[in-house]
Amino acid sequence: MASLSIFNISQKINLKNELLAGLTVAMTMIPESLSFAILAGLSPLTGLYAAFMMGLVTAVLGGRPGMVSGGAGATIVVLIALIKSHGVEYLFSAIILGGLLQICVGVFKLGKFVRLIPQPVMYGFLNGLAVIIFMAQVEQFKIIDANGNAEWMQGLQFYIMAGLTILTVAVVYFFTKITKIVPASLVAILVIFGLVSGLGIKTKTVADIASVSGSLPSFHIPSVPFSLETLQIVFPYALVMAGVGLIESLLTLSMVDEITNTKGNANKESVAQGLANITNGFFGGMGGCAMVAQTLVNLNAGSRARISGIIASVTILIIILVGAPFIEKIPMAALVGVMMMVAISTFQWVSVRVANKMPKSDVFVGITVALITIVLHNLALAVLVGVIISALVFAWDNAKRIRAKKSVDENGVKHYEIYGPLFFGSVTAFVEKFDPENDPENVVVDFKESRIVDMSAIDALNKLSKKYAQQNKKLQLKHLSEDCRRMLKNAEAVIEVNIQDDPTYKVMPEK
Repeated sequence: MASLSIFNISQKINLKNELLAGLTVAMTMIPESLSFAILAGLSPLTGLYAAFMMGLVTAVLGGRPGMVSGGAGATIVVLIALIKSHGVEYLFSAIILGGLLQICVGVFKLGKFVRLIPQPVMYGFLNGLAVIIFMAQVEQFKIIDANGNAEWMQGLQFYIMAGLTILTVAVVYFFTKITKIVPASLVAILVIFGLVSGLGIKTKTVADIASVSGSLPSFHIPSVPFSLETLQIVFPYALVMAGVGLIESLLTLSMVDEITNTKGNANKESVAQGLANITNGFFGGMGGCAMVAQTLVNLNAGSRARISGIIASVTILIIILVGAPFIEKIPMAALVGVMMMVAISTFQWVSVRVANKMPKSDVFVGITVALITIVLHNLALAVLVGVIISALVFAWDNAKRIRAKKSVDENGVKHYEIYGPLFFGSVTAFVEKFDPENDPENVVVDFKESRIVDMSAIDALNKLSKKYAQQNKKLQLKHLSEDCRRMLKNAEAVIEVNIQDDPTYKVMPEK
């Protein structure tokens, strides 16, 4: 078996596995890319170009061998409103700007912040996306009448479309139980295609949506006014698209890290995603990001390197150039069925099963994120809101945990032993535990089991110290950790706090 090293990747590469994995990935990307392009009201060719360019650029330059990118639904869903209101040229402008923002994230090494996204937020994000994808497929049961209005299919036409869709779902479901060597979605499309062609069934096909016949992508600068007004229109969409794309890509990267027991480069991947999207904007693709399902297909097929991604992309290009007559005859029911199964697999059913075992706050976060995603189609806003709610819940829980154990020693000095972090959420409860009027002349606050976290905590200590000073009493801090002492030292110009000399803990001397 031939093996070699490529792109400075140290592990050996199995060429047969890489070739088969690449061909399999290409076959699974085509129906998804077509479906999402049609969902967004774009030419199917726009989706295929995105699959080719995203896959190729990220396979060569990305931070994670084995990961697959393409024309993903997460990114195009957030741009549908822009396409409907301003047209496809503004879409390409948004993709270019989004790519530049993604490059900035990589250059400034901000990729690590994806770790701040809590699991309930991801559950809500994926569940909301699954509902959007599923409901979009229902729209394919509409046809355009003579007046250009969309209306629901009626009678035999509806029953044929519904029957073929159900059959597609059944083939995908049961074929995965038999084998995973050949993509079930590809088998389902071929079965439905063969059935429709063999029996001469008249039903909605890809050709009824748009022509797929194409050539090599050509360079094209988006024809939009180069003005501040255009930037105001495009920037919000570009920001959302860049955020959603990176969130999905970097979470996919983390997943591959776990599966392969290796370490990818999040910042390098961010730059590659940005370059791929810029390429899409200038060469007529709909943009995209990493694709979880295709990445899993790639890994399951034995790929551990970049070659499979390159092979998949080149295969898609060949299909664009010579395979259009076949693709245009694919029944839309087959693509609808495949995408419904994608939606069902995207939905995190485990989040429903464990809902009664999760904290109520986590359940609330997950539902909120899902609803924002479904109603507003704004995945980045949904994730941001989810992270903010999770952070506030965390702050509230920690604020309730601050406690003070009080005692008076033989010298008449009162000691307050503090338990729990002192930060903006807990300062009110902290201050309420002290009694400057009735306390003795000397008071020691012991931070052995606590930490000073932020400026709110420092300000609370300063105010507390002044309250005791007004009573001609002395407040001292004891057992401060290294970082707490450093924080107080930096703020000494604006506070008045006595820190007790303690040789054991090397606390900085009393001022």
